[in-house]
Amino acid sequence: MTVNKSKENLIPQAKAIVNEVRKAIIGKDEIIIKILVAIAANGHILLDDIPGVGKTTLALAFSKAMSLDYKRMQFTPDVMPADVTGFNIYNKDTGKFEYKPGAAMCSMFLADEINRTSSKTQSALLELMEEGSVTVDGVTRALPKPFIVIATQNPIGSVGTQSLPESQLDRFIIRLSMGYPSSENEVAILKSKTMAQADSVFPVVTGDDIIALQYAADEVFADDRIYKYMVDLANATRCDSRIRLGLSPRGTLALSSMAKAAALFHAREYVIPDDVRYVFNDVAAHRIILTSKAKAAGHTPEKVLEDILSSADAPSVK
Repeated sequence: MTVNKSKENLIPQAKAIVNEVRKAIIGKDEIIIKILVAIAANGHILLDDIPGVGKTTLALAFSKAMSLDYKRMQFTPDVMPADVTGFNIYNKDTGKFEYKPGAAMCSMFLADEINRTSSKTQSALLELMEEGSVTVDGVTRALPKPFIVIATQNPIGSVGTQSLPESQLDRFIIRLSMGYPSSENEVAILKSKTMAQADSVFPVVTGDDIIALQYAADEVFADDRIYKYMVDLANATRCDSRIRLGLSPRGTLALSSMAKAAALFHAREYVIPDDVRYVFNDVAAHRIILTSKAKAAGHTPEKVLEDILSSADAPSVK
């Protein structure tokens, strides 16, 4: 399937997903769109926010709208890697060991409060997210396709939390924060008497449609000047005196995938600089580490990245 052949159906389907999810989540259309763009880019999403803003409901709404098998795991300190990956158990009737699937054997896996569990359990997600497969006792099993991880974490400093290592943060294509609702939207929430209404969400696409969307996004054209623009932005993060750890090559690949998916969502077969700018902060902010001096001066990753964007020369598009 090519973009030209599929775009006519894929774009309305993408819009339909957004319309269904916004039934459950009030006033967060931009977050919904960016999550869908990340899914089209075949990536995993990290939601970094305070409790009670609807992160779990958001993931459930997406799974319903896309007809995906959905599982949720609350990541507490006592969760073991086998709870995620599955394990083998002896069946005395057959005299053989049988594989019992873990919670992640699904199409959409919500890893809730991932920064409350042990490093060993967090690491169990790495193969799942990177390889799309799970290995137990030397046997590798493919995960369903599509396979999407939406992980949530509470702000660092909350009781029982610990920072995710840079290697794990790098596995998430974007990090988003939902934030508090506006006054008008919170009034609407009060009138509806509920934080969110996932029951009102209905399936509008299938898993095969999501795979087609991912394929089409990967086929979006990017000119060499656009690739050079993305590399220049990445290099700027590596050379900025305020940044101790810049964007990795994996981060640059994520930027490319997200920019292509954003172009597809906006019904274009090619990437323009605005697509790169649209996703740059969400792709890069969790991948860079500021120097102690920059932090003390009140700089944030988002502000530093905005400075880099504003000073970079974007190619002209005719």
